[in-house]
Amino acid sequence: MTADTTAAEKQWFGHPRGLATLFFTEMWERYSYYGMRALLFLYMVGSTQRPGLGFDEAKAGSIYGWYTFSVYATGLIGGFIADRWIGHYRSVLWGGIIIALGHFSMAVPHLQFFFLGLALIVIGTGLLKPNVSTLVGSLYRKDDPRRDAGFSIFYMGINIGAFGAPFITGWLGQKYNWHLGFAAAGVGMVVGVIQYMAGKKYLVPAEPLERASEEHPEEPAPPLTSTDWMRISVIGILFIFTTIFWAGYEQAGTSLNLFADRATRLTLFGWTYPSSWFQSVAPLCVFTCAPIFAWLWTHLGKYDPSSPMKFTIGLGFLSVSYLFILQGAHLYETTHARVSPMWLIVLYFLQTCGEICLYPTGMSMVTKLSPPRLVGLLMGIFFLSLAFGNKIAGWVAGFLKDLPFSQVFWIAFVTSGVAALVLIAIVPAIKKLMRGVH
Repeated sequence: MTADTTAAEKQWFGHPRGLATLFFTEMWERYSYYGMRALLFLYMVGSTQRPGLGFDEAKAGSIYGWYTFSVYATGLIGGFIADRWIGHYRSVLWGGIIIALGHFSMAVPHLQFFFLGLALIVIGTGLLKPNVSTLVGSLYRKDDPRRDAGFSIFYMGINIGAFGAPFITGWLGQKYNWHLGFAAAGVGMVVGVIQYMAGKKYLVPAEPLERASEEHPEEPAPPLTSTDWMRISVIGILFIFTTIFWAGYEQAGTSLNLFADRATRLTLFGWTYPSSWFQSVAPLCVFTCAPIFAWLWTHLGKYDPSSPMKFTIGLGFLSVSYLFILQGAHLYETTHARVSPMWLIVLYFLQTCGEICLYPTGMSMVTKLSPPRLVGLLMGIFFLSLAFGNKIAGWVAGFLKDLPFSQVFWIAFVTSGVAALVLIAIVPAIKKLMRGVH
């Protein structure tokens, strides 16, 4: 028995042991990303608790939008680089190192280092993000019933990191110094890289990943079949609806972050806590709800909703969340008094339910529908929906320069609600294009 075989047979809660390595890699990467993101918009416009760069909402929203767009858009390039040249393992490794350098650059209190840090994080995340998800998919055979549950567990790890980060970076950034918060985010990424290297031996694919340039450089790749193209078209269709979802969901870093800072009570027993701590609510909900959804998808059997239907459910949750917080926004705007934190807590809970339905399902769907040699590239395209969604989120947040919170939240409610209705109408047609893939 070879060392690779022994490593491949090791289990972690009923899943391949390599899932643990990737679980903690992504956990620390999301710790670094969300720890910094909790501060980013507030740092640019200035918090009620600490002055920042003094940008107005429109300028900060534009920078935030282009930054978050680029973070996920470069995933397309990162997937291509991994598929064609350096492989998925090395892409994740170098991505993590570059991300850490970016956070440490932002720890230097000069504007040029702030923008340099954003650029490095963009490059590093483009290499890491699509390829770590691809590695998760490679641990399972395509017909393995544990596959969706594995992605749900993986996604729980993402949110453990995202949950803890704002408590540390938010406290350091808003209470002491913004740049200490950015540095703390970088420390997390360093820890993630170290454990990733230590767990390399467990990343044994269940099926070989096809990369013509490395394994068969002299043989041209076989042409895509009509079934391949139909399945790829499904990724393209759901890309549109995923973009709409992220445009609403990613208001968490912008308009909802400002609603927490300017319109929500931030005192508990006379003690004032950082407004950025609300960024931990959604990850906490994922941490508690993801196992429930993972169990649900596994045990529903023939009643398990198809991937497109799970996308529809996710958009429905998002729309309802904005309908709910509209009432809180109206209350703030009529009384001019800070409102209960429960408005944001319930909103984040509803959005989390939608996120769990859509995001891990989407990652799993891409690995099932993609031709093997294009899985990295198509995962990058999937993350491109996050890019466009984040860009739209930053653009919409810029409306706060001239519009009240209630009008911005109304836009999000209507857009996501209409998208859910359209998608549910075309689910049967999408299922036909999937050609037997659930």
